[in-house]
Parts: sequence; C-alpha cells; structure tokens
Amino acid sequence: MYEAINDDKDGGILSIICTTPNCSIPLDPANSDYQKVLDDIIEQGADCFEGDIPTELQTAAEDRQFEQQLGSYTIATARLAQYILSVGREEVIENQATGEYIWNEETNQMEDAMADIVTVTAIDPVEATVEQTTYDDEGVATTATVENPLITKDNAERADAQAIVDATPSEEVDAYNAL
Repeated sequence: MYEAINDDKDGGILSIICTTPNCSIPLDPANSDYQKVLDDIIEQGADCFEGDIPTELQTAAEDRQFEQQLGSYTIATARLAQYILSVGREEVIENQATGEYIWNEETNQMEDAMADIVTVTAIDPVEATVEQTTYDDEGVATTATVENPLITKDNAERADAQAIVDATPSEEVDAYNAL
C-alpha cells in the first residue's frame, strides 16, 4: 500500500511512502522502487493507494504501460513477420539496376543495365515429423514419430505473439504504425 507525501510549498508530490514495509520512495524514474509503484498502479489501480492516486503518478503509470505495450507489440509483430518453419520461404527475385549503363539504339540514350537479383533466399520447410527414440528402465528402445519440436516451438511462439498483437490497444498500434 502506498501513500503520497505532498510538498506543502508547491502542492506537488514530495515522495511516496510504502506502508508495508515502512519506507520512503523518491520520485526518480531511475529508482527501481519507483518503477515498482508504477507497475502496482498499472496492475492494481487505486487499490494499491491510500486515497486517490496523484495525477502525476497516474500519468507516469499510463506512460509506462503504453511503452511496455508498444515494446511488446513491436517484438510480437517482428516475430510474426518471420517465415513459418513448416512452410519455408520462397525465393524473391527482383529486376534491379546493376550500376552499369548500356546504349539503347531505339531511344539513342544511355540506360541502366538491369539484372535479376535474388533479394530473398529460399528456405525449405523443416521436416514435419521426426523419429523420437525413448528407452525404458531395461534399456529397450521404442521409436515413435512425433511433430518436429522446432515446428511445435514455432507455432507456440507465433500463437503467443498473435495474442499480444490481438490484445494491444489501438493507440499503441497507431503509435507503432507512425514510427
């Protein structure tokens, strides 16, 4: 439980008191206890404060939450942009200028020489299943075909990333798109 100690001179917050254990927390964003106060406001809201949460702390907590969500969204979208292991990735070829010039007799002008360049290499999909051998207490081996653990991990990471993207408020998505 926290309590704000106000400065009598300017009415701002002087410090924060944590009532359990009894300690004073400075208003310093570099202080880990101050960051914990902001996290508690994000998680618990007004329940973590005696009286109303001071406006400047509420604003700082909202800013922290915004930055956390924006960071999570950025990481999640980057993860989803990676190719799917079970599908692989197609090669991409683009026709690009080579930096050389050739004479075009039809137009009587020098033009860039063009060439097909591989801009994205192809990656084959990983095998869908693998053979897994287990041994019992007597050393007898049993082999089973199971989903490739790399695919299982890729699917789980993608599901987690998609859940973050789906839960991200539109303000954070707009901020990300504005970058």
